Amino acid sequence: MTHQSTLLSTLDERGYIHQATDAAALDALAQTQVIPAYIGFDATAPSLHVGSLVQIMMLRRLQQAGHKPVVLMGGGTTKVGDPSGKDESRKLLTSDDIAANIAGIKGVFERFLTFGDGPTDAVIVDNADWLDRLNYVEFLRDVGRHFTINRMLTFDSVKLRLDREQPLTFLEFNYMILQAYDFAELARRSGVRLQMGGSDQWGNIVNGLELARRMDGAELYGLTTPLITTADGGKMGKTAAGAVWLNADRVSPYDYWQFWRNTQDGDVVKFLKLFTDLPLDAIARLGAVEGADINQAKIALATAATTLLHGEEAAEAAEETAHRTFAQGASDENLPSLATGGEIGVVAALVGLGFASSNGEARRKIGEGAVKVDGEPVSDPHLVVTVGDTPVKLSLGKKKHGLLTR
Repeated sequence: MTHQSTLLSTLDERGYIHQATDAAALDALAQTQVIPAYIGFDATAPSLHVGSLVQIMMLRRLQQAGHKPVVLMGGGTTKVGDPSGKDESRKLLTSDDIAANIAGIKGVFERFLTFGDGPTDAVIVDNADWLDRLNYVEFLRDVGRHFTINRMLTFDSVKLRLDREQPLTFLEFNYMILQAYDFAELARRSGVRLQMGGSDQWGNIVNGLELARRMDGAELYGLTTPLITTADGGKMGKTAAGAVWLNADRVSPYDYWQFWRNTQDGDVVKFLKLFTDLPLDAIARLGAVEGADINQAKIALATAATTLLHGEEAAEAAEETAHRTFAQGASDENLPSLATGGEIGVVAALVGLGFASSNGEARRKIGEGAVKVDGEPVSDPHLVVTVGDTPVKLSLGKKKHGLLTR
């Protein structure tokens, strides 16, 4: 389908569109008015990770196309837990935990969106503002009657758990109703016309627009992104050290830059389109390079993606650090560091720097000959590294380097 609006044309060209409820009508609407659109983010941790970045970039594309992003914090739904794609129930968080997580998450959006009071300025809202005030019996009567158990049992979030004979609590079973109610409530409160999300949210989004139509006669739209996987079929954003968090206190700008620099060859063009603002013609030129020159495209990806999240200065520092470390063999103060108190076991150091996810993995890497201390190979997993006034460089393979400090 050829889109006429800047919004859908951009989303399509850059690879964000998987499904849409009525793409033609949404395309026409986007040409005639500012569309307030939202994506929800539950506050299950103090930081979002790279797995949420495609959704954040969707909101950025929306604003760049002249529309209004609405960031929905799940202060209410986090108390329930989204069963989508999960084999077991999430740990229930306290209200204080959720509030602290929301505080940690909010800052990331300011890097990608412009906030304010203008017609296309982004806003942040919290569904606890309405979900926490619901009268249960009234809610069941007014909202629950629009849902059938028969249909709810057909949704993937429910079927997955039941097919695997994993418990699905009544609390979680209600999640899809609450998310649907969010869409209807945001349409009432903020004039929201569009909900976006990952492909696993399709059923929840459709529930919401159908609920709003039945309750209020509202005409709403839904749009989902494809599941973003790596060229080898793996889940995007997972590394041996765990999730790639967006907050700098959890993953440093240098490590974030390195994550993108280590992109597989087959993913470079796709990730440049999704996760950077580089023009499509520039991306096409980068995608046309062959052989070792693909590394220049990876560096462009890493620097552009890091600039969006951490700023130009941090991105350039990370690129320079990588150049000094790999091309010149020098240690640099911008490398990730670990305070040791004067000495540390090499296994503990690998885990502490995030180079290995467990002691067992660290020992295996040592056994494979992949670990070096100040350029010297390490073969003994019981080695204790002594650190004086000068930091010691610990390396895993050719791409991971860190400093051990006193």
